Formats: sequence, C-alpha cells, structure tokens
Amino acid sequence: MRGSNMTSHVDGPLTPAELNGIDAWWRAANYLSVGQIYLLANPLLHDPLRAEHIKPRLLGHWGTTPGLNFIYAHLNRAIIQRDLNMIYVMGPGHGGPGPVAASWLEGTYSETYPEVSQDIDGMEKLFQQFSFPGGIPSHVAPETPGSIHEGGELGYALSHAYGAAFDNPDLIVTAVVGDGEAETGALATSWHSNKFLNPTTDGAVLPILHLNGYKIANPTILARIDRDELDALLRGYGHTPYYVEGQDPDQMHQDFARTLDTCLEEIHQLQHRAREHGETTRPRWPMIVLRSPKGWTGPTEVDGHQVEGSWRSHQVPFSAARENKDHRKILENWLRSYRPEELFTATGAPVKELRRLRPEGTQRMSANPHANGGSLLRDLQMPNFRDYAVSVERPGTGQIEATRVLGQLLRDVVAANMQTFRVFSPDENNSNRLNAILEATDRMWNAQTLPEDDHLARDGRVMEILSEHTCQGWLEGYLLTGRHGFFSCYEAFIHIVDSMFNQHAKWLDTTNDISWRQPIASLNYLLTSHVWRQDHNGFSHQDPGFIDHVLNKKPEVVRVYLPPDANTLLSVADHCLRSRQYVNVIVAGKQPQLQYLTMNEAIVHCAEGIGTWDWASTHPDTEPDVVMACAGDVPTMETLAAVDLLRSNFPDLAIRVINVVDLLRLQHDSVGPHGLPDTDFDALFTTDKPVIFAYHGYPWLIHRLTYRRTNHGNFHVHGYQEEGTTTTPFDMCVLNRLDRFHLAIAVIDRVSRLKNVSSGARETFQNALIQHHQYIRVHGEDMPEIKNWQWPAAPNSSASSE
Repeated sequence: MRGSNMTSHVDGPLTPAELNGIDAWWRAANYLSVGQIYLLANPLLHDPLRAEHIKPRLLGHWGTTPGLNFIYAHLNRAIIQRDLNMIYVMGPGHGGPGPVAASWLEGTYSETYPEVSQDIDGMEKLFQQFSFPGGIPSHVAPETPGSIHEGGELGYALSHAYGAAFDNPDLIVTAVVGDGEAETGALATSWHSNKFLNPTTDGAVLPILHLNGYKIANPTILARIDRDELDALLRGYGHTPYYVEGQDPDQMHQDFARTLDTCLEEIHQLQHRAREHGETTRPRWPMIVLRSPKGWTGPTEVDGHQVEGSWRSHQVPFSAARENKDHRKILENWLRSYRPEELFTATGAPVKELRRLRPEGTQRMSANPHANGGSLLRDLQMPNFRDYAVSVERPGTGQIEATRVLGQLLRDVVAANMQTFRVFSPDENNSNRLNAILEATDRMWNAQTLPEDDHLARDGRVMEILSEHTCQGWLEGYLLTGRHGFFSCYEAFIHIVDSMFNQHAKWLDTTNDISWRQPIASLNYLLTSHVWRQDHNGFSHQDPGFIDHVLNKKPEVVRVYLPPDANTLLSVADHCLRSRQYVNVIVAGKQPQLQYLTMNEAIVHCAEGIGTWDWASTHPDTEPDVVMACAGDVPTMETLAAVDLLRSNFPDLAIRVINVVDLLRLQHDSVGPHGLPDTDFDALFTTDKPVIFAYHGYPWLIHRLTYRRTNHGNFHVHGYQEEGTTTTPFDMCVLNRLDRFHLAIAVIDRVSRLKNVSSGARETFQNALIQHHQYIRVHGEDMPEIKNWQWPAAPNSSASSE
C-alpha cells in the first residue's frame, strides 16, 4: 500500500510539482477504483468502515487497474503539453473501474450522467452502481465514456486500435495490451498491423505491453521470458521497444514520463519525415513495455498470503470485508493510504490541483469524439446501384457471377469515399470476384514489395491479411470511430470470428439504449464461396452455420439476406451500406448463376424481403396445392427446376413459389421488428397446405423462425445436412436432398391427391438420381441437362409469366 508523501529526489523530466500532481491523479483514480469494487456507502471514509458500508457481493478486477490508471495519468500530461488528439484502448477490459474513475475525475462522467455528480452523493452513486444490479458492468463497457473497446474478451486491443487510426492522421491511439491478452492468437497476429499503417495519411498506434506477471492464477508467458528473448520478439514484429519497470512510484513516474516523451517525439518525427519529406521506408514504430506489480499499491499481504505482485490480486484481493472485521480494517487502511483528504474536498469534489491535470473539452480521452464515432459519421457518397443492373430478358436464364457485379458497385463506392470507406478480406478479395475494386484502389501494403506483386501500395484501401480476427478487429475499430466498411469472407471460415461478432453485436444492442452514443455504420459481411459451391474444396469448406450463430442475437441488431441473383444482391448491398447499428450478413455465391429479376422487380422484392413469384407459380390465381419456398441462390435454382419437373408431370397441380431474401421476415412480428404478422404470413404460406422449403443453411433454423405460425406443422425444410465431400455442384445438393428431384418427390409425398397418380413420375425422378450418381463417377462433372438447365422459354398454359 502507499506510504509517505511523494518526493522529488529521483531525476527525470518531471518537476517536483508535476511529479506530485501526476501521483495525486493516480492516487485519486486508484481510490475511486477500490471504492467501486468494495463500497456501498461512506465514500470518503468520514466514518470508520462498518459492515453495512461494504457491498454484499464483491465483483470486479483490481489487478490490472492501477497500471491502467498510471498510464492514464501520464497520457493526460502528454495531451496537455503536446496538444494531442488521443484515445485510449484498454485491452485488459476487466480494469473497468479505472476508466470510470478517470472519466469522473475529468468531469465527463458527470456531464454524461448528471446524477453521478462530482460531489459526495455522486461519488457514492459511482461506487454503488459498479457491478451492481441496475448499475454498470465491470468492464470498459459501452456505458463508459471514452471507450470503443470493452475488452471483456481478450485479444482485440491492437486490431481495434489500428482500425481507429486508419484515415485519422491526427489521432494517436494508445493501446494497452495485457500480458494475458498477449497470449491469444488474435493479438499475436495483430502486431503485424504496423505493416498496414501509412504514416502519411493514417494516425499512429502506441502499444503498451503491460507485464504484471499473472492471469487469474497462472503466470503469463511474456512476463517469464528473459529480456533478450522478449526484445527479439517485439523487434521481430517491427517495433522499437522501450522498457519501464519497477515498483517505486517516484522512479516509475519519472521513467515512464521520460519514455513516453521519447515515444511521442519519435512518432512525431516518423510522421514528419513521411508527410513533409516523402519518406517511404516503413517506420519501426515505438512501443513501451511496462512491467509493474499486479495489484500495485494494494495490500501487500492478507491472511499470511502475498497479494500485491501475485495472482491473488487479479480480481478482488480479499472478499470477506463485510463479515470479517480484520479484512474490513485492511480495506480501510488500504483506502486511507491514498490520502483521500488531499484529493477531494469535504463535499467530495476533486480538489483544484486535480482539476488542473485534466485536458479540456474534447481533448479529454473520455470525451474524445472518436470514442463516440457516430457523432463523426457522415453518409457515404453512394453511386446509383441501378446503374449496375444486369439485363434479364426473361427469368431463370443467363450465367452471371453476382459478386463480380457487386465488385463494380464497391469499386465506385471506394472511389467516392477515399477517406471513409475500406474493404476488408482475409486474402480473398479477388477469389470472391471483387476484382473490380482494384480498378479504384490497391491493396494496402507497407512491407517489402517485388516487381511481380499485384496491386500493392501504401495508400491502398483493400485490407487483406490472412487473419479473419485481424480483419474483423480493424473493421470494428474503423466503424466505432465513425467510418464505413465491408468484409468479404469464405462462408465456412467466418466462424473464426464468431466470438468477435458476439461482442460487437452486444455492443450495438447496449448502445441502442444509451442516448449519448450516436449510431455507427453497420458491420457488413459478404459470405461467399459458400457451402453449395465449395464442392471442389470439399467437406472442410462446407459450413453455412454462421447464419444460425448470428440469429441468436436480437433481431434489432442483426439482419441476414439471401439474394438469389445479381440485381437483388445490388439492391441488398445498397441498403446495407446505408444502414446504421446493424450487423448485416449477405450470403451470395461467386459462381455463375441464373438471373431472375429485372432491377425494378429486384428493388420491389428486396423492399418486401419475401414474396410470391407469380411467373414461376402454376395457376397463380387459385389456392395452391403446395407452396414451394426458397431462400438462397442455389436453393432458388433447384426449387424452380423442381417446379419445372412437376408442372411437366402434373399440369393441373397448383404450385405457389415464394422466394425469401430477408430471412427475418419469417419471424413472428411479436419477436422482432422485421417479422411478418400472422395475417401476411398466412396469406403467403396458407394455413393448411404443405410447404416444401429449400433453404441455404441448416434446416432447423427455418423451423426455429416459423414455429409460432399456424401452418408450421406442414413445413418440410430441405437444407444442408452436414453431408459433403469433394464432388460436383449438383451432387452436393443431392447428398443433402436439396436437389430438384428430391424436392419434387417431397411434393408428391405431401400432396395427398398425387399419391395414386404419381408412380411414374416418382420412378422417373428416382431413376434420374441413379443416372446422376453413375454419370459423375465416370465423367467427373454434372450431366449437361443439369448443368445447362434454364427456366423454359415457353411455360405451358397453366403458368403465367411476369
């Protein structure tokens, strides 16, 4: 615990007054942090601590917090002295008491939440609310002013920081990496983000690796390797590391101040050489390694066990302060060691000396507008997506790569928004047929280049690194600081960021209820190279389950779109790029596909999200015998091919064809804002007729979305059944019973009047499956009549054409 008053005997850049001032801020932040974890009342210890002053449940993390507070105090000095624009990303998000304390000391917290005022009543509320029912979380949560990074899940601090720095030339992002966090794969890769930073047009990231030695109970790797090995690792990542380590506050303050000044000056010089003198060599950016005791300034020992400097300080250093008077005495001594009487007035306000140590206005890290990116967000300059329309002379014809068409739209979005829009992809931009984007920009690259390299440049706006984690983190940081982006990925491997998606969706859901958080641009995924067209890569590349994962989140923050052709993809993409506060998932194949709707028809269909295709239905003006529904490009084609088979064999069969673009339209309107009311749903799907539903993903998701519906018992869903291999495209459908023949047989089995007249048709369809099986094993490709199928030019008299 803290001892006597600070002295100024240690040499360094800080004057005695500066040294004492920074230490006072640090003590105040630490006091407020401990109070948040432990106290329910008596915030300034005007009375001896009693049991009723202590929270009944002690939650939160102390171990990392004093280090975060220490850094914050020094950053404030630098901001004031150097007139900096800076935000603070705290990887150890469990240190939530720290930034809450700092924003209260800076006045931002009371401006944001007037009831938590800068007085004794406000301080008591500050303490009461922390990790308390009806209060705030223990992390650096969305409720915390100045936060863009909750840190509840570790690994993303650096990628978020770099995302924030892209296209923000005046911004410095200080990113604290906890030594536990540094063990994650996501963090380990994100050190390479410095190869994607342009010192001319981007801001800077100052990483601070905080080594305090322990995770929950285990030691951390980077704290237990020798200096030479650690130094080699960090230099290998492309940084120049500077080291500050110790325990004595006098020495640590001076050493850290000196090192911080060195790093900031180095950043300034690197940017100056790039911006004023055209220096193109990739900089070796500085970073700091701060080694301090875990639970620094906390109790040295409790019940005969070491606490400060050990794993025991990771969370709550001791937990029986309410019941155990000895623990309560330790807590009181700990709090009084910060000398709160020097830091706060009798009425609970920070003393004048502390108020002088905070930056003013939006220079406060807790009030920086980049940490509330929606306040800086400007609409994209969008080209008219109708200009990219694919001509459709009649539905169900043509062979167009839908994502290649989308690439032309994205090319022009990039060209019109060269400071506010980036495209992210894990080495798959061209593979996903978005090549046209490279007509407007290059791939961002600030490492070695060779003559045969393709489209690499320091000012490129296509961000490719073979790490879904890093792409996701960059994009999140970019969006959270007020810009726009687009992420394309192979469908099977987007699962790599399942947990990151979780965190972002939860952030959006929380901020929807925080009035001062302004809406940010949506996170837009394009999932392509999808399950039905990964026949060549095989089983390992076949997984449509990200949709299921996304739809576990609240419908207020997620949307899933399955456009069946190029024009619907253009319409959906335009909508998603303009939207706010959503995670939008677009699933569209990159292989040549049939086209169905003109642009005008596509716009209407996408606006509704679901609709009947009369041109594909038979006897559209009568009540159907069966409803054939489809969602996804391949399921749509197979459904239409099944309709073609059925109408040839049963010309009097009334078939209604429904196509679904917006998956959440299937949901009941009482569950989410995009769902259909029962009257509209029943009008489409009927209340008693069989529904054969061909779906892109796992079949049970459709049942989950429709289980409340009147006719749910008649829904028969065909989708991916975890059957896959290296085979032909059509055989993938056959293996999972999504093919036209299985769909047609399903209709025969469920339309009662067909059972006695369908034996010939059923045998024909089954024989076709046998023939298919034999053909592909001889020829290695699908039969011509399958591969070249199109919607017939002249429907029979029972069908109408749009």
